[in-house]
Amino acid sequence: MNWDLVREIVASTFFLTGTVLAFVAAVGVARFPDLLSRIHAATKPQVLGIILMMNGLALSLGSWQVGWKVLPVIIFQLATAPVAAHMVGRAGYRTAKVRTDLMDVDDLTEDLALARRSMEDEQD
Repeated sequence: MNWDLVREIVASTFFLTGTVLAFVAAVGVARFPDLLSRIHAATKPQVLGIILMMNGLALSLGSWQVGWKVLPVIIFQLATAPVAAHMVGRAGYRTAKVRTDLMDVDDLTEDLALARRSMEDEQD
C-alpha cells in the first residue's frame, strides 16, 4: 500500500462525508418547521461539510499551492456562516417569524424590552 493510495482514500472519505453533511443541511432546511431550526440545519453541517470537501480537494490534488488556496475558503466559511445565521435569526425574531412556543428559554424578549425602555428614556 503506497501513500498515494492512502491519500486518495482519505480524500474520498472527506469528499463523501462532506457531501453527506451538505445534503443533510439541505434536507434540514427543507424539512424543519421553524426559522431557528432551519438556521441551525443550514449552518452547522454545511460549514463542516464544506471544510471536509475543501480538505479532500487539497489532499486529492496533493499540492501545497491548492492547500493555501483552500485555506481562505475555510476561514471565510467559519467567519461568515455563524454571523449570517445570527443576523437572520435576530431579524426573524424581531419580525415575529420565530415560533416562541417551541422555545425553552427566551432571553431576547427581556433584552429587547430593556433596549426599548432605554431608547424611550433617551427620547424624553
